[in-house]
Parts: sequence; C-alpha cells; structure tokens
Amino acid sequence: MPAPEPEYDIIFAGGGAAGCLAAGRLAAADPSLKILLIENGPHTRENQAHVQPGLFLSHLRPDSTTVRFMVSKESEALGGRSLTVPTGQCVGGGSSVNFMMYTRASASDYDDWEIKHGNAGWGSKDLLPLLKKVVWHISPCDRSESLPSPRVSHGGELSTAGADFLAVGAAYDKPRGFTDDPNSIFSVGGYARWLKWIDGVTGKRSDVAHFLYHQDSKNLHILAGCTVKRVIFEGNRAVGVEYLHNARFHSNTTSEVFVARAARLVVVSAGSFGSPCILERSGIGAKAVLEKNGVKQLVDLPGVGEHYQDHQFMLTGFFSSEESVTLDGIIRGDESEVQKWTSQWNKDGSGIMASNTIDAGIKLRPTAKDLEDIGPAFQQRWETFFKDAHDKPVLWAGVGAFLVGDYSAAPLRKFFSMGFFIEHPSGSGSLHITSAEDVNAAPDFESGYLENDDDLALLKWGYKRTREIARRMSCYRGEYPSSHPAFSKGSAASVSEEAHPVDMAAPDIQYSDDDEKALEAHIRNFVTTAWHSLGTCSMKPREKGGVVDSNLNVYGVEGLKVADLSICPGNVAANTCSTALLVGEKAAVIIAAELGIEGI
Repeated sequence: MPAPEPEYDIIFAGGGAAGCLAAGRLAAADPSLKILLIENGPHTRENQAHVQPGLFLSHLRPDSTTVRFMVSKESEALGGRSLTVPTGQCVGGGSSVNFMMYTRASASDYDDWEIKHGNAGWGSKDLLPLLKKVVWHISPCDRSESLPSPRVSHGGELSTAGADFLAVGAAYDKPRGFTDDPNSIFSVGGYARWLKWIDGVTGKRSDVAHFLYHQDSKNLHILAGCTVKRVIFEGNRAVGVEYLHNARFHSNTTSEVFVARAARLVVVSAGSFGSPCILERSGIGAKAVLEKNGVKQLVDLPGVGEHYQDHQFMLTGFFSSEESVTLDGIIRGDESEVQKWTSQWNKDGSGIMASNTIDAGIKLRPTAKDLEDIGPAFQQRWETFFKDAHDKPVLWAGVGAFLVGDYSAAPLRKFFSMGFFIEHPSGSGSLHITSAEDVNAAPDFESGYLENDDDLALLKWGYKRTREIARRMSCYRGEYPSSHPAFSKGSAASVSEEAHPVDMAAPDIQYSDDDEKALEAHIRNFVTTAWHSLGTCSMKPREKGGVVDSNLNVYGVEGLKVADLSICPGNVAANTCSTALLVGEKAAVIIAAELGIEGI
C-alpha cells in the first residue's frame, strides 16, 4: 500500500541504523512532526533471528532476505576474484543483522573529519557526548522500563576461546597488557573483553529497530518492503520521493511507482551502497555516469559514489578442545544444542545464545620491532598517517568461538576462529548505478581491496600475529587446513592439523621466502569484507570531491540531506555500528536546530 498520508514533514529514504535513530529522536522530541521512514527490507520486530544474538550468522546465508549481497568487479589484486559485500536490508539495517561488536573509533579519526576535511562540529570534543548518549551500559534495572537507547554488555558467558585469548595476551605479549576499557577513544592497545550490542539484562540484540518499536511514536510511520527510486525536485528543492514495492516482500506487488511528499526535508539514509545510487538516479552525480545511464543531470557532483572504503578482513580457523564452549552446535542446527541454549536464554537471557562469542580482542599498534616485521612496504604509510596519531591502531584482532566457513564441508568438531582487519586501509573503491529505472540493478562496484602493498603487508603481519596467539591457547587442537595458506610440506610454517598448545615461550614460526609467497597468495584469494562500507557520499568541501557539507546538506540543492555511513570523509578504527549511530545522533541534532525543535 502507498503511504497513508499524502504529505509528511520529513521523509527518511532508508531505514538503517542512522536513519532509524535520527527519525526516532526527532519523532520523540516533537510529536507534532509527521515523519515517514521508507525501508527496502522487512520489519524485524521480535523475529528470533534478529533478537537472539547466537543466531547472528544466519543472516549471511545466501537465501537471506534481510541482507543484500553486493558483488564487485573481478580484481587482479584479489586473484581474479570478485568481492561479495553484505549490506543490511531490513528495518534497523546493519544494527539488526551485524556481528554486534561495540567498538568506538579513535579521537583522531573524528578530529581528522573536522580539521583535515573542514567539518566544524565533527571533532572528538563535540562528538564524545553523542557517543555517550547512543549507548547505555548495563546495570540492574526493571526489564519493563522504556529503552532510551540501545544497550551494550559483554553478552552471555565468556567462551573458552575468549578466556584463553586473554590469558595468552597477558603472558605472551606482556608489554601490551590488559585493559578494562578498549573503547577509550584517546588511547589504544591492551587485550580486553569486548563489549557487544547485547542487552545484559534480557540477553537480546540491541538494535535500533527495537529501540523504535519500543518507543512506538505515533507520528513516525515505517513503510517496510519499499524501495526509494529517486528524490523529487521542484526547481532545486527536494519535495518528496518516488518509491515502489520490493517484490520480495509484497506478494501482490506491481510496477506502480508511488509518491510521498515532504514539506520540510528529505533525508537520504540508505547506506553506503543505497544512498549514492538514489542520488544518481535523482540526477545528482558525475556527468559521465549520469549520461551513460540516461539520467538528466541536476547537480554536477563527481564525488557521488567515490571514496568507497571498508575494513579488509581475514579469518583463520582452528580446532578447539571438545570441552570448549562454542557456537558450533547452534550454527550447525544441532537440535539438542539449540534447545539447550534456547531454554537457558528463554529462562533468564543468559548462556551462549546471548552471545556472539567474539569475547576478546585488541587494537594493535605496532612497536618498533613490529614495524621491522611488517616490512618496508608499510613504512611510508606509517610515517605519513599513523606515526604522529598515537591513538590510531593499524589492526583489530580477536577471537570467536565458532568456524566462519562451510560447516557442511568441515569435520564434526569444535572450532575457534581468529579474525583481524585493517583499521585504515589505504586503498579505496567506487560504486555507481547501472540503470536509471531498475532499482535492483547491481551497481558498477570496485572494492579497491589490496591495490596497495601496505595493506597486504599489514594482513600478512596480522596472520602471523594471531596464529602465534592461537597455538598458545589452551583450547587449541590444531589448524583447520582450508582456512590457512598452502605452505609446502616440510616448511616450518606448514599447517598442523592435529596438535596441542605450544609452550608460551616457544619461538615464533619462521617463514621462508616461499612461505611468504604462499601467504600473500592466500590473502589475495581469501581476504573478505568486515561489512564496514562507508564514504560514498563524503562530507568534504565540494571542490575536494565532497557530496555533503558539515550540516549534511547535499551540495547544489535545498531540502536534501544524507545521514548514514556514506558521509564519512575518512575511515574509523572501529566496527562501524557505533559510528553509524553517531551520525544518526548528530543528524537529529542538526535537523532539530534547523527546524527549531528542542529536547534532542
């Protein structure tokens, strides 16, 4: 059905994390506002796949309806592969389907937004209060009380692999030590238990969709299963949007295009993949891109769809001891395991179903010795970007008590996985529309992965570093071969399928030149996305490729803003959900000030 009102005050084109939070804040602050939020995917209210944290990997199944998979062009840097990147397609967006990692960026990341990119009010000093607002750390409370924000906790119980990771960090890597606060934005380093977007009282995922559902604002209408085609303009002012039904969620759908009008503001909030495509279909973008697709240009903004960034991610699998507490049984669908942990979760919100089991990690910043190990390919990047920014890590590394991979091809054993991603890769990509009319047409997408040798050098170091931690963990029982390089037999680096932990003081594995080549080939063939796409509608000066100004206004038009991760002018050293919500909070503040609304 079309929207129930002919006109709204504000329309949000996209119901992801940032859009949902901004819409919710504004609706609560001014009940007289009429707000429409249009989301491409379905509702998620009380859906177990979204509510139960232990089911988080189910969203990556090929038949998922709450994630859309974007496929890049094939790349020589990836061994001739294309890259598949998930993007949230449901109310709540990534907050409702992601791995639930709560991580704040470094202060210098946001200061770069303000100083390097000229965005007043977007530095760490101004954003820290909003970072605090967006999250509520758990303390004993009445389960029935209204939730003013999502919540974070350690979630469920500490897995065996998580405990072992922390123990090894303390003994093997003593100089870095342990920290109780891995999310201080002003410092970096220290092994830590990791917080998650999981309510420590109920054991449920803390997503923005359920923040909205609990808020239940009568002046906010959510139109799910509908795709925004383009923004409607009168002159150069945005006055509404065209949208159509998503056939995946409407059994009686037609090709009819509906119109919803906005009296005061249109906010494009469809994410790093969706937002640039909406702008380009609306005539905002590079002339060559628009002409190629038969779109009449309204505003020449060549930065639309450029500056795509992600966190390049690697995972390696290891066998875990049979007594280990892991998610493997739940992921496999073992009925006895699912019933056991679901029963406990239903009882008091505890247990492994209340966790993603990514229980421990570290933000790694290299020492002088580490820089030698990483090698000369990283030296210039270190000197020009990292060296003087003492709060910037180069990698995040951590452990999860499960196998990321094809369980149907894996032996019936328990696993843990070591994961690591580059916090600030130097490579970047782009994405653009391939059709003016077909909203489901795959974009022309280049990932920019591994195009620079410094990124490859960091991933090689991450593999070696996490492998040394893994083989010292008490639950370690060998390496799962298919997720490791094809080192030659007889090499000191060859994979050990059946093994027990080495002594904490055992020497590190030494890699020959052939081993280094095998490792490089493995990374090119298996590096994947951390699901942290951003930057495609960057908040920069127009002459430097910017798409929006510091008040999120799209250059060259009126009444149109963008508010999601696509506006990030630089990457952030963090899982990106906290930054997406930060953008939502800041957008609500900006919009409220412009409309004279108090109480944000």
